[in-house]
Amino acid sequence: AARTWLSRFDMLYDTNQIFSGVDYTDAHIFIPGLLIVTIALAAGGIAALVNAAGRGRLTWMIGAVAPAIVIYIGMSIAGWYVGNFIVKPNELVRERPFIAHNIAMTQSALDLDKITRHSFPADPGVDAIDVPDNRATLENVRLWDIGALRDTLRQIQEIRTYYDFPQIDIDRYNIGGREREVMLAAREFNLGKLPGGQNWINSKLIYTHGYGLTMNSVNGFTPEGMPDLILKNMPVESSSPSIKVTQPEIYYGEVTNTDVYVRTHQKEFNYPQGQSNAYTTYAGTGGVQIGGFFRKLLISIDRGDLTKLPFSDDVTSDSRILMRRNIAQRVETLAPFLTYDPDPYVVVAPGGRLYWILDAFTTSDMYPYAREYQLGDQSVNYIRNSVKVTIDAYDGTVTFYVFDPTDPIIQAYERLFPALFHPASDMPAGLRQHVRYPDLLLKVQATAYGLYHMTDPEVFYNREDLWSIANQVSVGSSGPQASNPMEPNFVIMRLPEETDKEAEFVNILPFTPANRNNLIGWIAGRSDGSAYGTAVVYDFPKSKLVDGPLQVEARIDQNPQLSAQLTLWNQEGSSVLRGNLLVIPIGTGLLYVEPIYLQAQQSAMPEMRLIVLALQDKVGYGPTFQEAMSSLFGAAASEGSGLQPQAAAAGGAGTAASTGPAKPSTPATPQIQALIDEAARDLQDYQQLTAAGKLDEAGAKLQALKQALDQLTKAKAGQK
Repeated sequence: AARTWLSRFDMLYDTNQIFSGVDYTDAHIFIPGLLIVTIALAAGGIAALVNAAGRGRLTWMIGAVAPAIVIYIGMSIAGWYVGNFIVKPNELVRERPFIAHNIAMTQSALDLDKITRHSFPADPGVDAIDVPDNRATLENVRLWDIGALRDTLRQIQEIRTYYDFPQIDIDRYNIGGREREVMLAAREFNLGKLPGGQNWINSKLIYTHGYGLTMNSVNGFTPEGMPDLILKNMPVESSSPSIKVTQPEIYYGEVTNTDVYVRTHQKEFNYPQGQSNAYTTYAGTGGVQIGGFFRKLLISIDRGDLTKLPFSDDVTSDSRILMRRNIAQRVETLAPFLTYDPDPYVVVAPGGRLYWILDAFTTSDMYPYAREYQLGDQSVNYIRNSVKVTIDAYDGTVTFYVFDPTDPIIQAYERLFPALFHPASDMPAGLRQHVRYPDLLLKVQATAYGLYHMTDPEVFYNREDLWSIANQVSVGSSGPQASNPMEPNFVIMRLPEETDKEAEFVNILPFTPANRNNLIGWIAGRSDGSAYGTAVVYDFPKSKLVDGPLQVEARIDQNPQLSAQLTLWNQEGSSVLRGNLLVIPIGTGLLYVEPIYLQAQQSAMPEMRLIVLALQDKVGYGPTFQEAMSSLFGAAASEGSGLQPQAAAAGGAGTAASTGPAKPSTPATPQIQALIDEAARDLQDYQQLTAAGKLDEAGAKLQALKQALDQLTKAKAGQK
């Protein structure tokens, strides 16, 4: 009887075909029916007890059990009849109040009811971008694709094989008096890459930590197409006076999965230096002191190091063991009841110390009437980004800061563990300015908002305005891959309705109508100042067709000049890598940005070669951002923008890589001019044949073009 009575509440979490929670049949048949079954079972229990206390009779037992069974069968038949002959013919009318409950409760559970909505005109023209008034956004357009940057850094900044850059993080820092968007990569020690020296002394006493990090602006690159690094090398060098690293050692990180012993008789390897190495001794307060023999024995048993630690003369009573150094494992051990973002990010504090910041969430799957969504490997229908966790990369100190004190779940945990949690106001200002709207939360909210922005039950029932996260195609050296939902993109921008305020750091995602490729709107999660933690959605006019990422990719592919250039580069010995297409709202329009890299087959070190910009009705490109802007907006608009010139990418197809005044060129000889004319004719023929679908003949012309360019290169070398 008790189990049946409680089972009625499970209907609050049911997921039906159209909505979640109690429906018409549940409310009118099953919930009252189960209450009657509960009463029948309770009465039957009393009858069975009386029967057991007296002279047992079979008829009493049948009388105790039968009513509940009969009522349950009758309830099931009634439920089938009502569902099929009363609800389905009039489903919208019958289910309207229950759909309204589902909409309201899902919006509350996922914080969708706090999202504000505005209209966004998505004008197609060049003037919509308003280049001069959006200088901060254009100065911080991300041209480095995360995958391409990671591959490049592993070639030019790992320095030694045992270092690794597991992640690339995006953040903002004040550089030269202006807020700039940057990309950071912590240089962690990877024990699995230590060549031929994975013995106990090396892995436990000498190679104990990673060292330093790299930082580059999101759109800075050298004339060779490499990232223009603000922080680099070992020891760490900085090109910005406002950013210094004074404590570069990384004892706690994303891939530090082993215990180590510090303050031993062995010097710890710090970083390679010339013909020798630099060494250090841990000076922090992290870890656990080894102490005397019996304490050492207990530690060795606990950590599975019984055959080495008790017998090591290098480990003294003053030595310390640093354990649980993987920051994800560390915070989960301390607070396993929270859900953590899988992507912690590294921060350089004003004093030069390195910290990790990790977003933590309170979640539940027991919010009445709310629809469930997948969050990693768990299903949730309630989520709050209630906590920010900081981890000191040197001594491992973990601090939990509560950023949403109104969350009832975190309020309960604060009462359970009063010493564990601290108010957000206690977070140092140097770390507070780096908190952000997390990707994980934005993706869950964007997925749910695609359905639950429809607040009218009839519109919701008919799915008249269903949205989905826009898809993109990852295009690499092997050609187009399957499309997949876009990832959130951090942008420094001024929101359209706040043109009188400074640009801010926001996390954005575009929407498309369900099963369509054109854009219908975008969502922005805000990270700065008093607006932190709020989100805003911008709707595009439904009468206007706004190109989505897949449509813009198709336009780029169909551009004959671009197609010919990429085909020419993608020859034997090199391959073209195309970065993810970014959709950036600027002014009253949208700017589409796609970086293109060239990579040698022998070395995974992509170099920036081309930047493609697009509007609704126009495509422009160039080897530098300024040249791509000039191609798209015209030279006058680009020059009048006041943009800070970035270092040029390495030029391709005969384009000089320089942001300064062009040097006077040497007059072409008749032979060189003839080769130039021949190459131009071959390129024109190739484009015409490709457009006509004559691929065999186009291939022959492409080969002729390659030969002409080879001869031109040799002729120019001879002229020098």
